[in-house]
Amino acid sequence: MELNTEIQINATPERIWQFLTDFATYPQWNPFIRRASGKPEKGEQLEVYLQPEGAGGMTFRPGVLIAEPGRELRWRGHLLFPGLFDGEHIFIIEPIVAGGVRFIQREIFTGLLVPLFAHKLNTETRRGFEDMNKALKLRVEGE
Repeated sequence: MELNTEIQINATPERIWQFLTDFATYPQWNPFIRRASGKPEKGEQLEVYLQPEGAGGMTFRPGVLIAEPGRELRWRGHLLFPGLFDGEHIFIIEPIVAGGVRFIQREIFTGLLVPLFAHKLNTETRRGFEDMNKALKLRVEGE
């Protein structure tokens, strides 16, 4: 199962990367990823606390797969152990010819438990992605 959301942001890829990877400020503006810590560098492990508005929260420790400044941040996490419920979270910063960027937030879910959570993923998690996208746009364009 895959979720895919996007938003246009009037800023440079470098500026968006700066805010996306400044985990210390997440509690101030991010309505979906409430807290995150660690280094956004390939091979590093992060600690991430997700809580979509009106839903329960969850802490997990994903490994960073890709960290290309101004382009892409990607990590993979697991619930308990690999193969049960895995999520590969992807942030893509794509320049637009007319200026600004298309910010894409995706997640690919795999594992035995995915069908049990499909409805929540399609509602609560998708709403969390969209809320974060909007908040990032406001944060980046507003400063």
